[in-house]
Amino acid sequence: MVLIRLARDDDAAGLAEIYRPYVEASRISFEECAPDAAEMARRLAGERPGSHPWLVAEESNQIKGFASSAPFRTRSAYRWSVETGIYLAGAAHRRGIGKRLLAILTDLLERQGYVAAIGAIALPNDASVRLHEALGFVAAGAYRGTGFKHGQWIDVGLWQKDLAPRVASPSEPLPFEGLLSP
Repeated sequence: MVLIRLARDDDAAGLAEIYRPYVEASRISFEECAPDAAEMARRLAGERPGSHPWLVAEESNQIKGFASSAPFRTRSAYRWSVETGIYLAGAAHRRGIGKRLLAILTDLLERQGYVAAIGAIALPNDASVRLHEALGFVAAGAYRGTGFKHGQWIDVGLWQKDLAPRVASPSEPLPFEGLLSP
């Protein structure tokens, strides 16, 4: 049985292990040096603790994947929008784990009070596009040839899911602690 839960500090090594192949052997991540466990722990802690949750999928005490969230941009006017990421271990693909992770993450972000979730996808990546669209994300634009990796220029597509209506006086997003159902 796969358990979806909030990521903990002691998950950092497992997160780094899952993320490493995406950095070293694919164009999916634009990072060129895989982060180690210490760097993943720093990212997990975030710039504003409690504001941007990370979730893990755990099966038989092993992390099979993770979904992350981060500020969409650093300027304060963007604070109601969040960027999401999702990464799975090789054996976890095509089992519905990614869909569960991203669905639970976007539900949690909605309950926090964010108004939009943005998925940035290195193109082409049909599987990621299908996953995002299955969960209600819609194509919102693209950056053409903005990343250079493995000897080629790569486009980045943006997929957006609206989480709440835009109101004149939005409340500040809530901390995620206590909002994730057991």
